[in-house]
Amino acid sequence: MSGEAGGPPAGDRARTERRRERAARRTKAPGIGSAWRALTADQKLAAIAAIALLVSMLLPWYQETGNALVRNKLVHIGDSKNAFQVYSFVEAAIFVVSAGVLVLLYARGIRKAFHLPGGDGAVIIGAGLWVMFLIFYRQLDKPDGRQDGPISTSIGVEWGIFVAFLLGALLAYAGFRIRAHHTPEPVADDVPPPAVPTTRAAASEPHDWLADDATTVAQPRRPAPPREGAPIDGELDVDEPAEYRPPPRRT
Repeated sequence: MSGEAGGPPAGDRARTERRRERAARRTKAPGIGSAWRALTADQKLAAIAAIALLVSMLLPWYQETGNALVRNKLVHIGDSKNAFQVYSFVEAAIFVVSAGVLVLLYARGIRKAFHLPGGDGAVIIGAGLWVMFLIFYRQLDKPDGRQDGPISTSIGVEWGIFVAFLLGALLAYAGFRIRAHHTPEPVADDVPPPAVPTTRAAASEPHDWLADDATTVAQPRRPAPPREGAPIDGELDVDEPAEYRPPPRRT
């Protein structure tokens, strides 16, 4: 039987227990520390890569160089700018992707149950590759400089944008590890548990593997009992001649 007499089925009990656990976690309001401890090593690597990617946006991504005419004197201009100072769709997309990965991992850390197409690993791989593509595109399509009266500048890339590119590759690698290790997703409350056999199989005797390897010796057949009048071993089987009777005399 799947449950005790008069009690709820095993599936209902399991779902009830999961609901109680989730309600207890909501009451306790799990923090970032508990969510971090609940993550696997690969998920922690993805979180570190996403946080470092956000921090890298404060590094010098661009270098503005040019000349300006100040009091009839030509002055050289050189200024470093981070990703937030030269803001466009590229920088906004990188910020949203990094923050989205962190939100995803935090939800997994507090055991939020939802399914993403392809799984968490595939989504994080796509996020890392998208960041790498955006940064590569930004190096080809750099922001425009200033052309304002006596000020003429152009903008090039700095070392900070290359650090962000490597962090995007690290994020994709972390997603690959999550996918390769098949990190399970939290189970939803309404998902039935796996089927459990209701009856235990009878314990069978341990199989004797040595008996399989032993060769079977054929038992010799017993000889059939000799028939009556049959010759004994070493004698010839010669039929005894019939008794001779002479023909009757003629008178």
